[in-house]
Amino acid sequence: MPTRVHEFSWPDRVVIGTVGLPGARTFYLQVRAGKQVVSIAMEKQQSALLAEKIDEILDQLIAVKGNPFSIPTGTPIELVDNEPLEAVQEQFRTGAMSLGWDPTTAQIVIEAHPITDIDGDDHDESLHEDAAHEPEMLRVRMPVGTARAFAMRSREIVGAGRPTCPLCGYPMDADGHICTPPEV
Repeated sequence: MPTRVHEFSWPDRVVIGTVGLPGARTFYLQVRAGKQVVSIAMEKQQSALLAEKIDEILDQLIAVKGNPFSIPTGTPIELVDNEPLEAVQEQFRTGAMSLGWDPTTAQIVIEAHPITDIDGDDHDESLHEDAAHEPEMLRVRMPVGTARAFAMRSREIVGAGRPTCPLCGYPMDADGHICTPPEV
């Protein structure tokens, strides 16, 4: 069965955002082009790593003699997006991801695939269920300025979680925190 590809070549918006309170947040990669909006659930660590790797790619490209792709060193102020997510309808939960660079269009390319869960005991049953649901993936191509803004926002969203306890280093909940300081 062919894979259904949700493809965005020049999206109007591409952001990481969350739903829920710190400690119980669900992270989403949300992309919009016109009226088409796709939201995929991600782990916090996936969001953080994606931002880190995008910045690494952009920083490596800046180092290319003459910066032929006009990579910004910082986030262009006109591309900063601090708005909340639009209405979220989860398309899938992200499993494998890939990140790349397309020099022909000077765009960062993100591909995300859903988690595949094939349990040995339920293998035959899950094959029948998969037949009812076509496989899908998300492919997003974003220009370098948008990619810089995406990475900055992603780092801010990831960092906006629960504060860390100065004694034990674990996250503190709003309803209290019990910790055992490390022994010295």
